[in-house]
Amino acid sequence: MALTTSLAGRVRNTSLPKSHALLPLLEAIVNGIQAIDARPDGSDEPGRIDVRVHRDSQAELDFGPAHPGRAPMKPIVGFTIADDGVGFTAQNMSSFETLDSDYKSNLGCRGVGRLLWLKAFEKVSVRSAYEDEKGELRGRQFKFSVEHEVEHDGDADGFARPGAVVSLEGFKKSFQQHAPKGVDAIAREVFEHCIWYFLRPGGAPVVTIADDDESVSLTALMEEFVDSAMTSSTVEVKGQKFDMLNLRLKATARNSVPRLHWCAASRVVIEENLSGKVPGLHGKLKDDVSGEFVYACYLTSDFLDERVRADRTAFDISDRVPGQPLIDDLSLDDIRDAVFEEVGRILKDPLESAREEGKQRVHEFVTKRAPRYRPVLAKIEERGITVDPAVKDQDLELQLHRHLQKIESEAFVQGQVIFAEAEAEPAEDYAERLAAYLATVSEINQSDLAAYVSRRRTVLDLLGRLIRADKDGKYSREDAIHSLIVPMRTESNELTSDASNLWIIDERLAFHDYLASDKTLKSMPVTGSESTREPDILATRLMDSPVLAAEGRKLPLPSIVVVEIKRPMRKDATEDKNPIQQCLDYVKRIRAGGVLTATGRPIPPTQDPPAFCYIVADLTDKMIERCEISNLRPTHDGLGYFGFNDSARAYIEVMSFDGLVNSATERNRAFFDKLGLPSS
Repeated sequence: MALTTSLAGRVRNTSLPKSHALLPLLEAIVNGIQAIDARPDGSDEPGRIDVRVHRDSQAELDFGPAHPGRAPMKPIVGFTIADDGVGFTAQNMSSFETLDSDYKSNLGCRGVGRLLWLKAFEKVSVRSAYEDEKGELRGRQFKFSVEHEVEHDGDADGFARPGAVVSLEGFKKSFQQHAPKGVDAIAREVFEHCIWYFLRPGGAPVVTIADDDESVSLTALMEEFVDSAMTSSTVEVKGQKFDMLNLRLKATARNSVPRLHWCAASRVVIEENLSGKVPGLHGKLKDDVSGEFVYACYLTSDFLDERVRADRTAFDISDRVPGQPLIDDLSLDDIRDAVFEEVGRILKDPLESAREEGKQRVHEFVTKRAPRYRPVLAKIEERGITVDPAVKDQDLELQLHRHLQKIESEAFVQGQVIFAEAEAEPAEDYAERLAAYLATVSEINQSDLAAYVSRRRTVLDLLGRLIRADKDGKYSREDAIHSLIVPMRTESNELTSDASNLWIIDERLAFHDYLASDKTLKSMPVTGSESTREPDILATRLMDSPVLAAEGRKLPLPSIVVVEIKRPMRKDATEDKNPIQQCLDYVKRIRAGGVLTATGRPIPPTQDPPAFCYIVADLTDKMIERCEISNLRPTHDGLGYFGFNDSARAYIEVMSFDGLVNSATERNRAFFDKLGLPSS
């Protein structure tokens, strides 16, 4: 009993990803090329295919996706593909009306191209002329749709020789929105899909893509696209042969990425970016023959022809074969490995040059911008890092950081094994492995220290920018500088050890029992005050307790630190905003009794714990006057004032912003010099 096939069901079950929205057009063009190839020998003219892009004249302009300088275009509603091939002969027509026909299986055809037409378009109209068995010119025309299948519409006229005109009508919006809009972009996609025909002996027909405003010749595109052919080579993977056509492409903004094109049935099926997959292969390469070029490989094989899916968007080949594969199991990764090895051989000299440039880029970046990686750079290079010489700083930093993380995790595992082995009888190479492990740990520690010092250099650079006037002559607000030194409206239990930069003012401020930033005195457990005034920064320390872990155990309270930060070049230090007096008032309130530790334990009466008051402000005339009234002395560099207030038992230091940066830089100069970082 004969089986009945449903065209609607076959179209419904045919896959066409939105990312391949132009595939129906590409299939129609390939059909035209094959029809021209089928012409009898002795044809005196080269074949020709003309593709016309039809736009909706009534619809609104299409403004997306937008690009700089891109003119808005009407939406595409269809295409017409005209060729001068053999036309729809009786055999071709019979094959067209037979689903899953194997008529052109020797060409890699699966008989599904016309199903893709109906997947993306509402209907198809065909007009054709062909020569019958007697050599007489005959014509036919028909319509093709899901609803009515094939509808013959008599003979076609107007043909002087064989050929066909296929009209794809009613471009469905879901595909239309994902297809390239411009003629140039469409032409490039057609060219890349059909490039095999242009590279084969004898070349391809003359193909043009046009709309009402623009026309592009694929032959001209070929000259623009391809610099020269390299060698053709063959690799064998588990008994299967794969042919590689290697090209030098002209390096342009549009064509700057090395690619591997997986082909089947003379079409490109998968396009794979090769950047970083072969050491040194990232973008443009250079050699003595072509100068600057971009590498492209077109991979073909009978194996790929047999395994391509019906929709020609992928292969029925596993990415990788898990476990211990049988000898004849072949995965995409197996093929890739062989191809990548061959690419490395073919491009040996340009890749070595690119790898050397990448190495210089890494060394320059580490030396000038990221010294933390210097102690472990040798180990990173042992891991085979290769980078694009044109890589951005942030991307290079990410690569180096990933390598450092792997080194740290591997060292941790190695340490666990070594220390576990120490409990038993160690192996003969134990001492050697232990020494290697300790050397790695030392390098990681040096890297951490380098990162710590480098961070300080960055913080000082940022502070230097904050205290300078912008292009409008305005200075940063004090809260920006405050937040850089220590986050605002926070307390000790809300801050991590590296969340503040109090070392800029005084290294000793890192060791505090309690710290509050921009909090009211009333909210601080250490004050017992009802005042709602807010010192910029307040810190306390307990006797003999330089670390937070000893908090609340050893008393009494030996010192109080108050920091006030003013806006750069602020000139409003009036009587009620005198920062020196503000600091002394805060100290007085803290000493007023009812004081608790950060954990809420009462602090016994003390003998007026000494206080340290730091005022960070530029030395305006008014600020200098305040310093002199408070009997403070100028520092030797003239960038600050200092002194001791006997009645308040408080040491007072007024630092200008320039003095603050200079002082912090000098304290860290030896570290900066060691890492090769600029000290100013």
